[in-house]
This record gives sequence, structure tokens and C-alpha cells, in this order.
Amino acid sequence: MARSNMLFTADRTVPGLIVKIGNYPLHHGGVGAIRSLGRLGVPMYAVTEDRWTPAAHSRYLERAFVWPTTGTEEPGRLVEGLLRIGRRIGRPTVLIPTDEEAAVLIAEHQEELADRFLFPRVAPDLPRRLASKQGLHELCVQHGVPSPAAAFPESYAEIEDFAAHARFPVVAKNREAFVRRKRPAVGGTTRIEDAGHLLALAPRWGEQPGVILQEYLPREQAEDWIVHAYFDGSSDPLALFTGVKVRSWPPHAGMTANAYVVDNPELAQLAAQFIKRIGYTGIVDLDLRFDRRDRQYKLLDFNPRMGAQFRLFENESGIDVVRAQHLHLTGRKVPEGEQRAGHRYVVENIDLPALLAYRRSGYTTPHAPARASGTELAWLAADDVKPFFTMMARFVRPGAQHLYRLWRSSRRGSAPAK
Repeated sequence: MARSNMLFTADRTVPGLIVKIGNYPLHHGGVGAIRSLGRLGVPMYAVTEDRWTPAAHSRYLERAFVWPTTGTEEPGRLVEGLLRIGRRIGRPTVLIPTDEEAAVLIAEHQEELADRFLFPRVAPDLPRRLASKQGLHELCVQHGVPSPAAAFPESYAEIEDFAAHARFPVVAKNREAFVRRKRPAVGGTTRIEDAGHLLALAPRWGEQPGVILQEYLPREQAEDWIVHAYFDGSSDPLALFTGVKVRSWPPHAGMTANAYVVDNPELAQLAAQFIKRIGYTGIVDLDLRFDRRDRQYKLLDFNPRMGAQFRLFENESGIDVVRAQHLHLTGRKVPEGEQRAGHRYVVENIDLPALLAYRRSGYTTPHAPARASGTELAWLAADDVKPFFTMMARFVRPGAQHLYRLWRSSRRGSAPAK
């Protein structure tokens, strides 16, 4: 709901546009961004897969531009599509990407897009490097930021050599971010138990494997943390938040299903220092794993865009990262304030199966508060109910097959944390 104690006023003459390239209609992050700025009176627009995307039914959306992209299109075609939407809106508009493809497209085509849109200016090649598992690992090594040990085999022979010397289990992931553009080597984070398992899987990956083989951080010895922030042109944080992930879906490996805001100054400093060193500007969504064995926070993922669970985080002045970006890009001051520690975020359609899976595994998060100071639901909002019901209609269609697949996956267990 809108807050009555806002310490700022947004520029209502500058709209926002939710930009997505991949096909994932049940995206609560986009709905959250529409509500966050829409409640301030900012006109909101969104790229959607079809008319029945939940975001298209938000009361705060001025218009949905139905544009079912897949990530296989040529960049020039995507840029022209964005410019066409910009012409229809008819005034400078803040771009809010919700996936890596969109964030990279904007960064690599800043000059073409600058006349129609507002967005943080960043080194054109940096978002692609950060979204790549290999690029991120190399930046972590370069700047002394802990990350899981990793190998990037270029052939089956190199995989055989790795298998002969590696300590198992290990985790296999796709090396590059944009696996939707071609058939991915692995279907997500995959735990590999031993050398025989690895050598049995590797022939499926082709002559150029395209995978990262990464140290496995055992969940019983680790905690999942998240950082969301917005950085200005000098790579200084105008808003920075820390929290702990309680549950994800798939279990221990997927998107956040349940999380809490938890103050962590050490983690905040680590994130701010790294982003300052690499010179990044804009919104970030970071996933880190605290390894109790060596007491280090290890950076797993750097998403150079808004995270789906960003509405978990808001400071006492009413600022979240999307509001911070809009205020900053429209020349307004971003009010400071403490984060609302103890606040909880729940994604209704995936938290129940995640809860069942986590209870079976016995995993708990030590830093999660015993009781939430408040709860933000991803889908259901008293002032904007249609996205929730649209989500439910799509979630259970056709029949109960989607719910059944979730249940079966939780029964079997799934890949460990990324």
C-alpha cells in the first residue's frame, strides 16, 4: 500500500517502462516495480508476453505492450522494438530491465537508446561480464572478492583432466547468462557426485562444453544472503540493503521464495567495495553464500538489474531500489534511511512447495528472525488484486499439471544451492 509518511515526491512527468526479453509471464518482480512507482503517481508501462500476463492487469499500469520476444532475436531488432515503444509513449522514460538480456542490451546500445530513454550509464561491456559465470569469477579473482573455486573446461579432454584431480561433489552451471538463445548444456544448477557421474554427463555437452564446474558449498555449512542496491555514476550506493534467503524454489538452487531483511554491515561493505572497484552504475541483485568453514561470503551471482524480490527491501524513508533509480535519473535527491530489519517477503505460488521440501531436508536459516516485523507478499496486494488472480489462473493451467510438477520435484529433491 502507499505510505503516508513519504519524505520525497517523484517526478510524475517521467514514466517507467518494465523491459523483459525472455519469456516468463509469471514474474512478480515486474508487478512489484509497477506498483512501487505507480503508487507514487508515476505512469507505468510494461513489455508483456500477452494480454494475460499478471503485470498487464495491475491497476497501476497505463499500458501493456504485447511483444513476445524469446532472446533469439538480433540485437538490432530488439533495439528498434524498444525505440518503437518509446515513440508510442512519447516522452523520456526510465527503463527498468527485469532480466540479464534486457540489461545487457541496454548497456551495449546506450547511444541508440539515449534519445528516448533514461537509464544508468555504465561501461558497455560490464553487464555482460557480470552476468556471465566466467566473467564474474574472473572479476572476483581480479579484485580479491571470495567466490567458489571454479574451472572452465574447453574440451572433453580438459573435463577428463578435471575429473582426475577434482574434489567432489561439484556443481555444473551454464557458463554464459543467455542460455535461452540456444540449448543450454545443463538444465540449471546440477550437482555432480563423483568423477564417473561427470564423465557420464560430459558427452552431452558437445565439443565446446560451455559449462562452469564449481566448488560445491554444502548447505549444512552455509547460509544464503542477498544484497540489493542502487549505485550512482560514481559507483556510490544511494540505497543498499542486505537480507537472508530462507527458502528458494527449486530448493537451495532457484529464485527466492521466502526471505527476511537482516542487517549485515560486513556484507554491505563487501558489496559496496567490489562495485566501487569495478565501476558499476545502476541496480544490482547479488547472491552470496556464507561458508562457515572459512567464514567468508562467497559471491555466486551478480544480476546487473532489478531482482524479482526487490520489494523485500525498503528504508524508513520509503525508498526501494526502483524508486532510488527513478529519483536519481530524474534529478531528485534519494532520501537516506535505515532498512526495515525483520521484514519478510513471501512469493505465494512457490513458497508452499519450498516449505515442504525444506522441512524434509531439515535445513534452517540461523539468522532468520523468530518473528517478522511485517510481511510483503509478492502477488497479493489489497490495492491491486487482479495480478494475483491472473497469476493463479495461469499457475494452475492446464488442470493441476504445474502444481503436480512442483510437488513431484519437491518429493525427489532438487539441485543444491547455486
